Amino acid sequence: MVATATLLDNLMKPLTSLNKVADLKQGIAEFYDESSALWEEMWGEHMHHGFYPKGGAPKSNQQAQIDMIEEALSFAGITKAGAMVDVGCGIGGSSRYIAKKFGCTSRGITLSPKQAARANEVTSRAGLAEKASFQVGDALAQPFEDASFDLVWSMESGEHMPDKAKFVGELARVCAPGGAVIVVTWCHRILADGESLREEEVFSRRAVDNDGATVAIAAAATALRGEEASLLERICEAYYLPAWCSVADYEMLFAAQGLTGIKTADWSEEVAPFWGAVIQTALSGAGLLGLLKAGWGTIKGALVMPLMAQGFQMGLIKFNIITARKPL
Repeated sequence: MVATATLLDNLMKPLTSLNKVADLKQGIAEFYDESSALWEEMWGEHMHHGFYPKGGAPKSNQQAQIDMIEEALSFAGITKAGAMVDVGCGIGGSSRYIAKKFGCTSRGITLSPKQAARANEVTSRAGLAEKASFQVGDALAQPFEDASFDLVWSMESGEHMPDKAKFVGELARVCAPGGAVIVVTWCHRILADGESLREEEVFSRRAVDNDGATVAIAAAATALRGEEASLLERICEAYYLPAWCSVADYEMLFAAQGLTGIKTADWSEEVAPFWGAVIQTALSGAGLLGLLKAGWGTIKGALVMPLMAQGFQMGLIKFNIITARKPL
C-alpha cells in the first residue's frame, strides 16, 4: 500500500507543482473560479463528500451529499436555527438546504468571486434571496459582527485555512452565546506517541481564549512519516491546501476558545465510496471534455484524486466532524 502511494506520489510531483500560484488565497480563489462550474454540471450544488453508511441501501451521490448535511446537523444536535453563517460556502448548497429546513437566514463567504456570484444567482432562482446571500470574504477575518449567528457551519473548508487557530477563533467570535459551531473537514491521522518531529518543525499554535487573552498551544512533538508527508504535499499543491492537522489538534483549539460540549467523530468509512465515484465521473466522456475546457488547475485536481483515495485507504487521511457550543 505504501509502495503504491509512493509511486503515485513520484509520478504526480512534476505535474502538481507545475504553474502553481504562489499566493495561497489567490490560488484557492482561482482554483474554485475555474473548477466550480464543472463540479456543478457533473455533481450539482453540493461541493462536498457524500455520506454512505456501511450496509445502507444504495442511493445516488447527490442524496449522499444531502445525507452528509443531515448527519452533521444530527450529530451536533441541531433541531432549529435562526441565523447561520456558511464559511467556505461554495455555491451555497448547504445554506439553501438548511434555510429551507429551518426557515433560518444564512450568510455565506467564499474566496471565489465566481462561486459567490453563482450562489446568489441559484439562490435567487430558488426564491430564497431574502433568506440567503453570499459574498467574497476571508474566513480568517470574517466580515461579520461578534455573536451574529446561532449556527456556524464549515463544510470542508477548514483544510484550506493556513492558520487553524485563527480560523477556529473566528468561528467562535461570530457564534452567538448558546450557538453551535460545526466543522466538517479533512484531517491527517492522529499521531502516535513516540513519532519524532525534527527540531526545526516544532511550533506553537496561538489562540485567543474566551477572556481575550492570547494563549500558546504547544504542538505535540510528533510528525508524519516521510511517505505520508510527501503524499499530502502533492494533494496540497493541487488543491491549494496549507499544512494539515489532526482532529486532536482541532479539539485543542476548540477548547482554547472556551467552547464546550466538544464532540468529534471519524466518518472516513462513511465517505469511502466518494472518491471512487468522483474518479468515475471524471473519466466519463462528459467529465474528460469538461476537464479540458476548465483548465490546468482543474486537471491537476483530477490527477490527484487517486492520491486522495490512497490516503484514505492508508489511514493517513481522515474525514472528521468537530462540533461544540459557545457558553451562554
